[in-house]
Amino acid sequence: MNSRIAIGKFILVLAPVLLIGCANHDAKNRPGDFFTSGSNEADQRAEQRIAKDQQLKGEAAKDEKPDANNKTPGKKPLYDRLGGEKGVAAIVDDFVTRVLADPRVNWERKGVTRGGLSLKRNESVAWDPNPQNVAKLKRHMGQFIALATGGPTVYDGRDMKEVHSGMHVSNPEFDAAIGDMKATLDKLQVATDEQKELLAILESTRPQIAEQR
Repeated sequence: MNSRIAIGKFILVLAPVLLIGCANHDAKNRPGDFFTSGSNEADQRAEQRIAKDQQLKGEAAKDEKPDANNKTPGKKPLYDRLGGEKGVAAIVDDFVTRVLADPRVNWERKGVTRGGLSLKRNESVAWDPNPQNVAKLKRHMGQFIALATGGPTVYDGRDMKEVHSGMHVSNPEFDAAIGDMKATLDKLQVATDEQKELLAILESTRPQIAEQR
């Protein structure tokens, strides 16, 4: 049970929907596409998060947007702009370490039990962050990010909504996980445009992961 929970959870989450979109899945074979989440709300949240961060740092906000066809001529897939396999692996390694240590996220779901009227009511949904489970989490999160950003891979994890059902992930917890990803991207000096695109993709998984409470 714990390993299944780990696979689904991110993949923040915050592992990877998620992961998302058939539109992005089909688009990955079209070089030059500007990868976004496909959700205006998720794109807006990503823009706002970046803008707020730039404000706090006193940086000038960029206003670069794709053309009317949602493409930027000559632009490589986001996967390549993140550094390909090595770049994605670096993001996943830093993020997982960061998010597992963040009590605001409670990735391990300590003290959380299933609700509803099923036979599993009151059953703990706690996840054991042992080396094997963490390795699986990183693998599936890496697959998710690669697939969602146009990389040459497949995602073999379980359905995101099904896996997170009953885990009672709150919007504040999801926000904290996204914040951890932002911190990871800052640490690795990922450019602003690429940050916006990746954060928008992750934001688009909110309906499958977070429950309002």
